[in-house]
Amino acid sequence: MSLRICILETDVLREELIAQYQGYGRMFEQLFSRQHIPAEFVVYNVMNGNYPGDDERFDAYLVTGSKADSFAEDAWIVTLKAYLLKLYARGEKLLGVCFGHQLLALTLGGKAERAKQGWGVGTHRYRLAAHAPWMDPQVTELTLLISHQDQVTQLPEGATVIASSDFCPNAAYHIGDQVLCFQGHPEFVNDYSRALLDARQQHLGDEVYQRAVASLATAHQGDLVGEWMLRFIEHAPARA
Repeated sequence: MSLRICILETDVLREELIAQYQGYGRMFEQLFSRQHIPAEFVVYNVMNGNYPGDDERFDAYLVTGSKADSFAEDAWIVTLKAYLLKLYARGEKLLGVCFGHQLLALTLGGKAERAKQGWGVGTHRYRLAAHAPWMDPQVTELTLLISHQDQVTQLPEGATVIASSDFCPNAAYHIGDQVLCFQGHPEFVNDYSRALLDARQQHLGDEVYQRAVASLATAHQGDLVGEWMLRFIEHAPARA
C-alpha cells in the first residue's frame, strides 16, 4: 500500500524557473518517485492559504523550503505554525526541509535566526552524528545541496542531531519517531541549484558564488535522504 504524504508548499518559484521546475512540491514528488517505497502526494500551497480539509488524513506532512524567513511574522507563517502545532499534538508525522526544518524547530520550542556564518550555498558535507533504524543504507558522511542564510541555533527539547558541520551544527535532527528535518535540500538537482546561484550572484559576492559553483561537481546524496524520509514515515507510526 502506498504512503500518503501531504506536501505543505511554502513558496512560489521564480517566474523564469516555473516552466521547468513547477514548484517545490513537484520537486519532492520527483525525488520520492525515484525511491522503491511507493507513495502518493497531495500538494497544498499554504503561502496562498491552501490547506487539507478537516477530513483528510495522511501518513506524514512535509513542510518545504521557502525564500521567507521562518522567524518572520507574516500572517501565513503564523497560521502555518498554529497548524503544525495542532498536527504535532495529534501525533502526526512531520518532516521539514530548509525553511520547514527551521519552522518546525521554532514551533516546537527551539530557535532559528539569521546565521552569522552567512550564506550556505552549493554542495555541503556533513558529519553523521547519530544513526536510527530508518537511516538505511547507512553512511558515515552526508552531502546535500544547500541554499540558506538562516539556521537552527537551538533545537527543540527532545531533539537528536543527525547531521552537523562546523558551518551548520544543527543540520538535521529528529524527535523520536514523529519529527524529521534537514537543512539541506534533498529535492534539489544541480541545474536548479546553479540557476539559484546565477540569480543571486551579485548578492552572494564573487568569491562565495565561484566556490559554490565549483562545489556542484561533488556528488550529493539527495536520493539517499529521500529514502530515509520514506523509511521514517514507514517506521512505527507516531500515533502508535
